[in-house]
Amino acid sequence: MLVLGYMSGTSLDGVDAALVETDGERIAGFGPGFLSPYTDTERATVERATADALAWNGYGPAPASFAAAEAVVHEVHMRAAREVIAQAGQRPDLVGFHGQTVLHRPERQLSVQLGDAGRLADALGALVVAGMRQDDLMAGGQGAPLVPAYHAALAARLGLAGPVAFLNLGGVANVTFIGSDGGLVAFDTGPANGLIDQVVQARGAGRYDDGGRFAAAGRVDAGVLADLLAHEHFRGEGPKSLDRYDFPLEWADACLLEDAAATLTAFTADSVALAAASLPEVPRLWVVCGGGCHNPVLMQALRDRLGVCRTADELGLRSDFVEAEAMAFLAARSLRGLPLTYPDTTGVAAPLTGGTLWRPEAVPA
Repeated sequence: MLVLGYMSGTSLDGVDAALVETDGERIAGFGPGFLSPYTDTERATVERATADALAWNGYGPAPASFAAAEAVVHEVHMRAAREVIAQAGQRPDLVGFHGQTVLHRPERQLSVQLGDAGRLADALGALVVAGMRQDDLMAGGQGAPLVPAYHAALAARLGLAGPVAFLNLGGVANVTFIGSDGGLVAFDTGPANGLIDQVVQARGAGRYDDGGRFAAAGRVDAGVLADLLAHEHFRGEGPKSLDRYDFPLEWADACLLEDAAATLTAFTADSVALAAASLPEVPRLWVVCGGGCHNPVLMQALRDRLGVCRTADELGLRSDFVEAEAMAFLAARSLRGLPLTYPDTTGVAAPLTGGTLWRPEAVPA
């Protein structure tokens, strides 16, 4: 099938859309990919909903701001779809829709993604699979990370035999380890770009640390770094997941921007190194994707700690669209009833499929 996958990450830069030819087991080919950025006004609407979600925390009626944010999410997804469909010259057979995460509380079986899958199905005139975290959460899993099955398919397409690790550096970092026996282990390692972005944005210095220039000019605060690494997330073993807002940032107010960026960059690299130490085997290669792979300071810090790290782009993949492609792949798996999550990736008791299928009821626009 030709499947359209979407990812709108917690960095709030916009919506990634990518087309993949797949049956949910193998990747036959890649179609166009496109980032549809949020405008400043749209981003502010989604940021307001995110702040309200954190205050709400899943108790009582949902915040009124969710409705306006869902309207924005729909519009930006449609902009992205129109672009990739125009580039491909054909409509997708199926759509994998993730939505915009505003809250993730797996210990309470709660993960909130904004977006109207039914409206999207009608607008695109295609089957849409959404809610791919929910079955896992209800079965006692973490609901994240979702992408390991796709990372394994990419490794197979590239002919990469284990042990190998895929590291996604989005707002949060997650690792997929593929063992020499083909077994999968996955979990969120800690923060990636999210905390750095927050500090840079709070100082009015841009959306992110472009090229790692702030971190390169700063000094790591060893005391703060030790406190961050003492977080309970790093004491737990087995599958585990995070919300990008799980770590405090009040300490950064007393720091120079450069020192805060340097400290948080080291925090990301050190937390990945802790994760690496817990893996069943030492990966012979780390494949790095997501926005963080464009930060040379972070990449060097990872190489210093992990050894051989190559970006997905260096291997002929698309670093910026791996997660969107993964949603397409998982939608195809869901349609066929294949597992999306596994005991060693989310902590669910047995391999589990998931997702809700939405059928179009209207003529597509």
